[in-house]
Amino acid sequence: MKADAVERPADAPQAVDTVAPPLAPGEPAIDLAHLSRMTLGEHGLERDVLDLFDRQAEMLLARMACEEPRVVGALAHTLAGSARGIGAWKVAEAASAVERAASPSQAITLTGAMDRLAAAVAEARAAIGEILGSH
Repeated sequence: MKADAVERPADAPQAVDTVAPPLAPGEPAIDLAHLSRMTLGEHGLERDVLDLFDRQAEMLLARMACEEPRVVGALAHTLAGSARGIGAWKVAEAASAVERAASPSQAITLTGAMDRLAAAVAEARAAIGEILGSH
């Protein structure tokens, strides 16, 4: 027996090497196949739509930070629709959660939902930057 080995009883369960799942599933920030279908495969239009979404997402998040919950809900609804249009599914899901949480009685829930939305938008904007930089 090795000096550093630990002796286990014969009936003890064996240790199994496992790999934890990634923190963010393999879903891309932008579904390029969906974007291509929505723009009929026209690369110039894809670039224009991504650029518009990038600017709109930045603007809407900035506005949400200083608005009352009712307005935040409406802005989140707009962002969710735009995100679905380009295949930014994580942003759409997070924006929908903000929309559902946008009521004065759910201030704590709204804060957490806004944090998740900001993270999803940051991921999408980074992906857009890579996509637009590569074309």
